[in-house]
Amino acid sequence: MGIIGVLVIVVGLLISVALHECGHMIPAKKFGVYVPEFAVGFGPQIFGVKKGETTYSLRAILLGGYVRLVGMFAPARDGVKTTNRRGKPTLAQEAREASMEEIPEGYASRAFYLLHPAQKIIVMISGPLVNLFLSILFLSIALVGIGIPKASLTLSEVPQQLTTQGVTVDAPAYAAGIRAGDRITGVNGSAVSSWEQMRQSIASSQGSIDIDYLRNGQLFHVNVDPLRSGDNVSIGVIAGTEYQAASVGTVVSTVGETFTGTVSVVARLPIALWDVGRSIFTGAPRDSGGVMSVVGIGRIAADATSSDATASSGGWMRSAALLLSILASLNMALFVFNLLPFPPLDGGHIVPAIYEWIRRGLARVRGREVPPPVDTARLMPLTYTMGTILVAMTVLLMIADIVVPISLQ
Repeated sequence: MGIIGVLVIVVGLLISVALHECGHMIPAKKFGVYVPEFAVGFGPQIFGVKKGETTYSLRAILLGGYVRLVGMFAPARDGVKTTNRRGKPTLAQEAREASMEEIPEGYASRAFYLLHPAQKIIVMISGPLVNLFLSILFLSIALVGIGIPKASLTLSEVPQQLTTQGVTVDAPAYAAGIRAGDRITGVNGSAVSSWEQMRQSIASSQGSIDIDYLRNGQLFHVNVDPLRSGDNVSIGVIAGTEYQAASVGTVVSTVGETFTGTVSVVARLPIALWDVGRSIFTGAPRDSGGVMSVVGIGRIAADATSSDATASSGGWMRSAALLLSILASLNMALFVFNLLPFPPLDGGHIVPAIYEWIRRGLARVRGREVPPPVDTARLMPLTYTMGTILVAMTVLLMIADIVVPISLQ
């Protein structure tokens, strides 16, 4: 049964990535940028269909996706060094040349680098904003559509015997005829509307207790002689679970907590990765609130939809809410992480666009000529460095999730 949870997370994550890329593609096309391909996955193409001037493809390695925006890098300005000491093109120049070569004849005016800085910011930030919206959507469905679990007066279990102070005795409620599925409606002649109210009424009672309950729409009345041990009073019943829709305020609060929690995790990521590496070599337990890879997330999703997890009352609803919460957390992570100001992340394109916008504004105020687009190709060494770090981080977390997985129990 656990495979259901894994499939839900895989499909949900792929949809989230695809919509993230749509967030980039739609405004880019609106601003006139030529978009030759939109892909889900990497590597060899499995399926592709061309609609208009864009090919929409599914690729073999389903670990992300991309949208190709032609002309990401501006040509080198006069005086900029384009070769290294060996006479070969620099990484920046190679990126510029590749960027120019992918622009078909007649499409030069539709290059990304020619956009106004504000348009560049909109294109690049729209992807993460889609993930923020999805995070809010998934949390809203979990909290409002499914609801928050609370103890129900409809009993999930009425054990036949109880053990108190090391002695096994007959359970009072079972002996009085109360069974699982019955719904308690009153205690000592007073109506009760919540499990806490019923518990307090029983705890404050003296002597035997009158219990009213419904079974198949019919009202029953029994007298129960409770078990007493000090201040503890028990009739031997176990609450069921019911779900209550959360308020808008609760949803907003939960979204805020998810955001701040994600920011906190990203901020301490280097320390968290160090702890993960130490756990791999020492076997020390990992922090349950720490980072994990898709392997660890898949393991949690599988546990959430295992036979044991779904067998109890409300099990499937609880599992669905957990899966939605996982998807919400993943999308919040995509939102926050992609805004880091390092290429190839979206924030690594947003910051240069902001700088370009400011520089344009200052030139306008001073009455000077509008400066050319920022030469973002010069960030290619940082791009390769960050790419290497991201790959290494992914591999480290996957190994850790196999060798010393996080346990939420």
